[in-house]
Amino acid sequence: MIDLVFLGPPGAGKGTYAKKLKEILGIPHISTGDIFREAVASGTELGERVKNILDRGELVPDDIVNEVVRERLSRPDCERGFILDGYPRTVDQAKALDEMLEEMGKDLTWSIFFDVPEEVIVQRITNRRICPKCGRIYNLLTSPPKEDNLCDVCKVPLIQREDDKEEVVRKRYKVYMENTFPVIGYYEEKGKLRKIDGTVGLDKVVKEVLRLVDKDQNATRD
Repeated sequence: MIDLVFLGPPGAGKGTYAKKLKEILGIPHISTGDIFREAVASGTELGERVKNILDRGELVPDDIVNEVVRERLSRPDCERGFILDGYPRTVDQAKALDEMLEEMGKDLTWSIFFDVPEEVIVQRITNRRICPKCGRIYNLLTSPPKEDNLCDVCKVPLIQREDDKEEVVRKRYKVYMENTFPVIGYYEEKGKLRKIDGTVGLDKVVKEVLRLVDKDQNATRD
């Protein structure tokens, strides 16, 4: 079993790395951000509550997040493992996750922290654009559309999400440092933390994560 938690500020690349590693390791990538965005798009009461919170650049309350994660981890596709992206964000959530895993007879393999400076984060996120029709994501610096501000597929103007604007990004980073950074210390004390430089590029980051996982699996077999 390979049970991973990916930590790092918004824009550190957690989702990108998780999607790549999901294909290689054959375990689900669970992003609370994606789950909440689906709720917002559905227009449910929960979705409206989450939308208001996210638009302010604030964190979704623990009770809502914990319930969503517990339900997701209980599904059959998580039996062989999972990659949690965007959770836990607080020490209380980390403790709640420990309780969930214990109930399920699981043990966290690693919590991996992708270290990326604030200014790099701001540059990455403020240049992100999304197609309002198909949801395809672009970055004006690293993966721009073929035509200026138009989706390659739908040919409609791209938009910038409210939580991708600089003022909100910096607020999200501040909230992360205040609330989520202590989670790094929590896992470090438990001997479950590994740090990776999140600025070296996709291939090198993925290779390093696989090295950690392979080392852990070999140690388990021994």
